[in-house]
Amino acid sequence: MTRFAILLALFATLFANIATADTVAITNARIHTMGKAGDVEGTVLIHNGWVAQVGPRVRVPANAIVIDAKGGAVTPGFFIVGTNLGALEVDLVKETNDTATTNSGLSAAFNIAYGIDASAVAIPVARLGGVTRALVTPSYADAEDRELLFAGQAAVITLAEGANPVTRSRVAQVLELGEGGAARAGGARGSAITALRADLDDVRWYARRRGAYNTGGTRDLRFTKADLDALIPVVQGRTKLIVGVHRAADIREVLKIAREYRLKIVLSGAEEGWMMADEIARARVPVLLNPTANLPSSFEARGSTMENAARLHTAGVTIAIANGDGASRLREARYNAGNAVAHGLPHNAALAALTINPARIFGETKVGSIERGKQADIVVWTGDPLEPSTQPIAVLIKGVQQPMDSRADELARRYRTLGTPYPPAYRD
Repeated sequence: MTRFAILLALFATLFANIATADTVAITNARIHTMGKAGDVEGTVLIHNGWVAQVGPRVRVPANAIVIDAKGGAVTPGFFIVGTNLGALEVDLVKETNDTATTNSGLSAAFNIAYGIDASAVAIPVARLGGVTRALVTPSYADAEDRELLFAGQAAVITLAEGANPVTRSRVAQVLELGEGGAARAGGARGSAITALRADLDDVRWYARRRGAYNTGGTRDLRFTKADLDALIPVVQGRTKLIVGVHRAADIREVLKIAREYRLKIVLSGAEEGWMMADEIARARVPVLLNPTANLPSSFEARGSTMENAARLHTAGVTIAIANGDGASRLREARYNAGNAVAHGLPHNAALAALTINPARIFGETKVGSIERGKQADIVVWTGDPLEPSTQPIAVLIKGVQQPMDSRADELARRYRTLGTPYPPAYRD
């Protein structure tokens, strides 16, 4: 054998070892693919962070890392929408709150992505609940003190350990109407709707005459240039507008505005959405909801019911599970989905609301299902992931196994002997 042939053989062997080192096989699994294959039993083969094969007859390479699911469920990683994960550390410490601005001249241009912290304590906790991706949305720091209606721009983050969390910024614009919007616009819903229409007209005008604006040849506009620029993709239908709205009458008005201005909207909250289910379905408008919203927390949510998710799904509305509480309780989103199942939502529809639906709503085409060519954001469970007693065996993000630990676990280990007698050396 020539020297060149020997070197070529050594290189081929080295390349093969590198390739198999990045190969992971999840075996003996009940796989909820959330894709065209539906639910299958067998193996998921992952190579270089991407799903390579799925099914009952998958050959596992000899040097692959094998995760034995032992008959447990395997799902795509959960994608939770409408959270402050990474942008808020401690509620009562304002310096750790980067979710909202009180700047009277900044509204739609506020970008929450700039304040997201990869080291936020709540991220590993959420990951241990099967969450691998999240839509972080801005909120409002005030009610009556600022008339500008828009909260700002949302971002998609990954929960991968050690990664830059922001995978896409400026994913959607956030707007609250209903009681909150009314409070900001003078105390009445009519004021908020009138102001919104005027704002959208201003943005349309500005989009056509940016040159005149830059030279001072313009009429008075309520927004700054930064806000106007941030809203151009919304009025042009290139960026989704998430509208927080609750009562049926407000939902009807929002659907009307969306038709007139050709906006791509997503409803958030929509506790009385079931009353408008057919209209929402015909408009092909998705809904981000908390399935456990039941008691009327305000006059605009008098029609709240835990059957909201099931009724919207039956009507053909695409739904996604939103985080009803703070980031520290993001792991409970799967429990909320389980409650929706208990109130009529089909089991796989609930899983879809945690995985493929939010991915599709916000254009995350590489995640949300376990199919060949998709990013391997995958969770292996001991049982049904919607059952509270079920726990994850492994969490993979882009094929990399994530730490199965959090600061809460570390503190539990540190203080598990608290209250027991001191060892003799520490006694008085």
